[in-house]
Amino acid sequence: MPEVSTHFQSVSVAGGTIELSWAGATHTGRRREVNQDALLTSYPLFIVADGMGGHIGGEIASASTVDRLGGVVTAGSVTPKTIEKALSRAVKDIASHPETTDDGTGTTLTGVYLDVSEDPPHWVTLNIGDSRVYLFRGGAIEQITTDHSVVQELMAAGRLSPEEAENHPYGNVITRAVGPSESVSPDYVRLDVVDADRFVICSDGLTKELTDYGIQHFLTENADPADAVDAMMDAALENGGRDNITIIVLDVAWRSPGADAPRGSTVGADSSPA
Repeated sequence: MPEVSTHFQSVSVAGGTIELSWAGATHTGRRREVNQDALLTSYPLFIVADGMGGHIGGEIASASTVDRLGGVVTAGSVTPKTIEKALSRAVKDIASHPETTDDGTGTTLTGVYLDVSEDPPHWVTLNIGDSRVYLFRGGAIEQITTDHSVVQELMAAGRLSPEEAENHPYGNVITRAVGPSESVSPDYVRLDVVDADRFVICSDGLTKELTDYGIQHFLTENADPADAVDAMMDAALENGGRDNITIIVLDVAWRSPGADAPRGSTVGADSSPA
């Protein structure tokens, strides 16, 4: 795996500066021959996509999706509208690719972007499938995204406990994906920008091998994003590495001269991306 490094970006906003630092990495794992995951770490958008469908189909789907979203960043306007337009184009790319198969080719998609178009600025998470965004705030970790999976639906209906879900035979079956058969809009959650927040964006290759508590442990033990990514990757591989593993750690610092930084705001108080 190439050496993981931490990157930095300072963003001037009304009332101060938001300082971001992040690192990301992807690994094939110990049991797969091909890495069908892809990631995008290009301010203001941080994305993980986990492809599926045949030997190469998932790789096509995740790469096409990340490529189209990278174009949104380059164009300079990251919004739900531009994201969904890019996903529609990715669906067409996937369907028309000469090596796309009929084996359910598609990809999950999850991540966050920073919206500074309003005062105050805010984060928006987006999600399709069972890759996840976690938020580490005030010493506690919370899963922000909701899995689009058969297991999650059974748990929501009270028909399955979290313990039963861990080894359920339908554990890999997702109910929504970016793919050739239909255009799907992400779920969005709006979050306040809070000093000292840490995001983890990951494919299920990480969450198959580490519990939420395990992720929290490695964040607590590693202040630098690259060190946290390395530590979680090593642990996931040591625990079996049954799937491709992709991890982004994104740290937030709010520098506000003459005023206290925002702290302790409610997570997910507004589920609208507008």
